[in-house]
Amino acid sequence: MVHATTPLTMIPCINWLQPLLALISSTLLTRGHNCPSSCMCPDHHTVNCTGQGLTRVPDAIPLNVRRLLLSNNWIPWIPSDFLVLYSDLVYLDLRNNCLSQLEPGTLSTSSRLVFLDLGSNNLTEISSGIFEDSTSLIKLRLGNNPFLSMIDKDAFSGLTSLRELELEGNGLTGLDVSVLKPLLYLKVLRLEGNPWLCDCHFAKLFAWMKENEDKLPMGMKVLECSLPLDGQRVPLSLLSEDSFRECRSTLSLTDYLIVIFSGISVSVAAIIASFCLASIVPCFQRLKRGFKGDEEEGID
Repeated sequence: MVHATTPLTMIPCINWLQPLLALISSTLLTRGHNCPSSCMCPDHHTVNCTGQGLTRVPDAIPLNVRRLLLSNNWIPWIPSDFLVLYSDLVYLDLRNNCLSQLEPGTLSTSSRLVFLDLGSNNLTEISSGIFEDSTSLIKLRLGNNPFLSMIDKDAFSGLTSLRELELEGNGLTGLDVSVLKPLLYLKVLRLEGNPWLCDCHFAKLFAWMKENEDKLPMGMKVLECSLPLDGQRVPLSLLSEDSFRECRSTLSLTDYLIVIFSGISVSVAAIIASFCLASIVPCFQRLKRGFKGDEEEGID
């Protein structure tokens, strides 16, 4: 019987690899359980760096972190590859920092993220595709960003599981209602505390609010908008869809293009018809004269 044996030439290699593998494993385990300085780690999956005066995201965050609390600091930006190493992260609190924007791709690996708090920062715009891969996100806080005045039309595409969205206390004067279309499971939407402008662009959002008032935690009684002419603040609870009836006769850009195209088409058709008539009439006249000549010859 032949017994399988390890070749003698492999033994030195194995002996050499063992301490190297042990060192790598030790390093990974140490990285996985070490707590960043000035932070607290109550368990192996939580890192709490709240209120530590941080000006950047700390290094040496355990790779297996699931809850990361970075609120009440002075962090101005998040590296675009920040979440690449932390694939288990489900809870990220960045409230009350100095964030002015989110780098493209910052949340591109956030497929497990369930809770994200970006409230009380200096965000100015929510760009298209920022949350494209955040398919597991259930609660998103974007409130109390006083300079946030622009939310792109496709900003929330990808948020197919979102239940709660907070946009209160921002600088929004209007919001394209199509922004909310991807949010199929939305249950709570906070919109109070924004300087809404009661113009025709606001009419569709107002109609959406009336239809989905059950999703507004405080209803429409706490929401106000400014009148376009004098800037007077008016509670939305005093308005109705008839308040925007003048907007129904306002033509959109598409409507104007249709009118222009229709006018051009009619003009072209009229020119063609005139040309055809101008060509046909002489033919009829010649035929008529021909018939008369034949008749006269017959009489003779």
